Amino acid sequence: MINLDADVIRQSLGNVVDKRLTGFDAFPEIESTNSYLMQQKGPAPGKLVVAITDNQTTGRGRHGRTWQSPPGSGLCLSLAYTFVQNPANLSALTLALGLGAIDALERLDVNGIQLKWPNDLVADDGKLGGILTETRARPAGGITVVTGLGLNVDLGEDMDPGIETDWTRRVADLAGFTNNIPPRNDLAASLIDSMGETIVEFETSGFGRFIHKWSGRDWLLGRELTIDTPQRQVAGVGAGIDDGGALLVDTGSGPCSRITSGSVVVAGTRGADE
Repeated sequence: MINLDADVIRQSLGNVVDKRLTGFDAFPEIESTNSYLMQQKGPAPGKLVVAITDNQTTGRGRHGRTWQSPPGSGLCLSLAYTFVQNPANLSALTLALGLGAIDALERLDVNGIQLKWPNDLVADDGKLGGILTETRARPAGGITVVTGLGLNVDLGEDMDPGIETDWTRRVADLAGFTNNIPPRNDLAASLIDSMGETIVEFETSGFGRFIHKWSGRDWLLGRELTIDTPQRQVAGVGAGIDDGGALLVDTGSGPCSRITSGSVVVAGTRGADE
């Protein structure tokens, strides 16, 4: 089993994140890093708390779906941050954090990762990871956001991680995507650093600080899509996102449809992902 060293990871963090970090827990095993932080008292405004593991037994994806991470197969980490005020367009934070995760991997020479709106990391058209963002209002004002990232590192040849992958035909891992798998502590430190910096920048600058990066990492761009929304079904071609982080779909008739939530089916895949 891989052991994560909290002291080594913390020593590798940059000043922006380190000076805001008030709690750091590295678990040899835990049910869910997100659930753990959601059960704790939120950090003070402007501060961060981190929980991390390489053995998550009952992790959660969006809408209660399963994200398991058997011992040594992946990396699961969650960050809790308290905003002084509820940021405008908070729903776009997940998109910004996906970009932050890609930046972290690129710092370690892992290139070519894409994002599937709104919360999945993609490698070679397979699901490499996913992001789950949850919120909790504070009685005294402000809001605490807990964001979890599950990343597949080395699943082995026959391992079934139990991950919901209806929008793609397979699950991907770093071992199958790159010959340069970073050491686990380095990988953890880079992800915490970049995602922590992303949260701080989002609080001060909003999603506008990140939107220019999206098109180069947009896995849905130019793909044939069908989206089931609460109101209707939309079919067309992925056309990027707007300034608020909504998915744009070119239906071939009039302006692009703007999608803020729904089940996305990509042509040629076996199902849907909400």
